[in-house]
Amino acid sequence: MNKLLWSAAVAAALGLGAGADAQTKWDMPMGYPQNNFHTVNAQKFADAIKARSGGKLEIVIHANGSLFKAPEIKRAVQTGQAQIGEVLMVNLNNEDAFFGADGVPFLATDYASARKLLAAQKPGIEKRAAAQGMMFLYAVAWPPQGIYANKELKAVADMENLKWRAYSPQTARIAEIVKAQPLTIQAAELAQAMATGKVNSFMSSGVTGVDTKVYEHLSHFHDTQAWLPKNMVIVNKAALDKLDEATRKIVVEEAAKAEEAGWQASQKVQSDSLTELAAKKMTVVKPSAAFMGELKTKVGGPMIDEWKKGVGADADALVRAVQVTN
Repeated sequence: MNKLLWSAAVAAALGLGAGADAQTKWDMPMGYPQNNFHTVNAQKFADAIKARSGGKLEIVIHANGSLFKAPEIKRAVQTGQAQIGEVLMVNLNNEDAFFGADGVPFLATDYASARKLLAAQKPGIEKRAAAQGMMFLYAVAWPPQGIYANKELKAVADMENLKWRAYSPQTARIAEIVKAQPLTIQAAELAQAMATGKVNSFMSSGVTGVDTKVYEHLSHFHDTQAWLPKNMVIVNKAALDKLDEATRKIVVEEAAKAEEAGWQASQKVQSDSLTELAAKKMTVVKPSAAFMGELKTKVGGPMIDEWKKGVGADADALVRAVQVTN
């Protein structure tokens, strides 16, 4: 009996026997609710990897900031506290203004131009991720951003003194330009902030309005289609390198599929979410030409110029990519 126990202990220590093929588990923190299309898309990505790898790699999704809050996710992946995670690219603007392109108003305002922007960004993203011990896997756009408020806005002057939710350096800068009162609120905290009256306005997509039931607190959504920010999925390179070659290949292949599926889902939820907001008695406003002209001149123009100065030559290349017609 002693010999049997000794043999079992040695086998366990050496990783032999039944434990030799034990699965690898990765944690994937995400900043948005379980039913958000980004989270749903990531779950499908994780399920496909588990199925194709025969269970050798399992990715566990932690939605709605439950493992790490949204601003903490990039650092968690970089340091290996989480093996993989999803990051809102504009949240990295203060670290590197290159990522600020995703939040510049009226630079890329529809899906076609947003995809051109991503194609132009990818080499720069990959280079920056590699320098910090990570690898870029895929990115998916949010639907175009509009303005939620507790009243109809007909001019930039109507935005003065609004209690404005800021979630990125760019949205804070918009508040400064229009003389609103910014307060940093992440997506997981937004519903409570509206319920307590901390904020009564912000810029986001129709999807956020549905996810957080904005219609219970605010009355108007102005469909400005100002920009399409993107969430990107990054992986810790050391964790990736520990996988066998076949499993690494599966991760990369499924990432490409997730990117394409995510963009398609984004376009569908854009239409569905605006319909849902209207059904919940929120007034969906198509802004007047005069108001849009003001936004582009007073907000978009200065912010594009400021961003270009902060980024340098890389900014010119990104702008040219967006402006290419085909």
